[in-house]
Amino acid sequence: MEKKATERPRGLGNSMRVRNVQALSAKPSELTAEILESYIRPEMDDDCMVLGENTEAVPVIDMGRLMDEEFVEEEMDKLKVACEDWGFFQFVNHGIPEKVMEEMKANMKGFFELPLNEREKVAQQPGDLEGYGQAFVFSEKQKLDWADMLYIFTQPLHFRNFKHWPTQPPSFKESLNNYSVELQKVAHRILGFMARNLGINPEKITQLYGSQTVRINYYPPCPNAHDKVLGLTPHSDACGLTLLFQASQVAGLQIRKNGAWLPVNPLPDAFIVNIGDALEILTNGKYKSIEHRAVINAEKERMSIAALHSPSFGEMVGPLAEIVGDGKPLYKTLSLQDYAKLFFSRNLYRKSMIEQMKLDA
Repeated sequence: MEKKATERPRGLGNSMRVRNVQALSAKPSELTAEILESYIRPEMDDDCMVLGENTEAVPVIDMGRLMDEEFVEEEMDKLKVACEDWGFFQFVNHGIPEKVMEEMKANMKGFFELPLNEREKVAQQPGDLEGYGQAFVFSEKQKLDWADMLYIFTQPLHFRNFKHWPTQPPSFKESLNNYSVELQKVAHRILGFMARNLGINPEKITQLYGSQTVRINYYPPCPNAHDKVLGLTPHSDACGLTLLFQASQVAGLQIRKNGAWLPVNPLPDAFIVNIGDALEILTNGKYKSIEHRAVINAEKERMSIAALHSPSFGEMVGPLAEIVGDGKPLYKTLSLQDYAKLFFSRNLYRKSMIEQMKLDA
């Protein structure tokens, strides 16, 4: 095993600067057909959707029941099904104080209400993934997401670079710190319950997962072509576990289920949790990462914050020996540094990272 990283990760990747989408949305009269063409997705016309009263609901896992001896076994069974068959679930009664959630929500909203020149004080710089802008833009010819985002390393504490943390609103740093600490605790609890279902020592996984980044997303409305653009390209997350909190009750997240797109309707104050590629690899395919995307509303903005939990830098990404047992590993093993470089050097597309990590690839 590699020595644990004591310095911030560097040189993981880069993304080209492109037009600010929030600014484009604010002046639809200036949104020319030529500019809009960069965002139009022809494949949207062919996508199959799951709609109507018979729509399956993403599983809901209750932290209170997981902590209650009377209900824990039943809830653990539900968690097992959610991880093996869905890769997604909503997590309620998580125990994070309402004040922490509301302050994070208010500061997100406050940041995106700032003038563009103020927001761009934390803009991404060449050769750096952190900051305000867009990700996975490598070519002027590629299709772009109808969204802006703020990407920040939050855990461990010595990975933080405060030049990327907004100073406005004034309480942004404090609220993000409080939120990050609470989210790390919840993520480790969830990973611990997953480990019990997998038959391994919970500390084995929780000690591995010490890295956290947050991606704060702003999806402006697009009255011109909301049904032809995407806020987030279909993909699976490269991390191990993502906890998504919606700051507005505007639906937009969709997951690919049985070949069709299934809308996820967020419950109030719930986290939408999904398995990432690194956890699929660690479990040797027992748990599956799932493709998902974000669609755009014609009239209303949508904001969310995704906390992505990954193995610590210095750890390895690969199948866990205790899970593989006498079987064969299905995926390669890479250092987290090399794994991250591979991810950030590629276009965000479906489950391409998993395909690269398969041993028969």
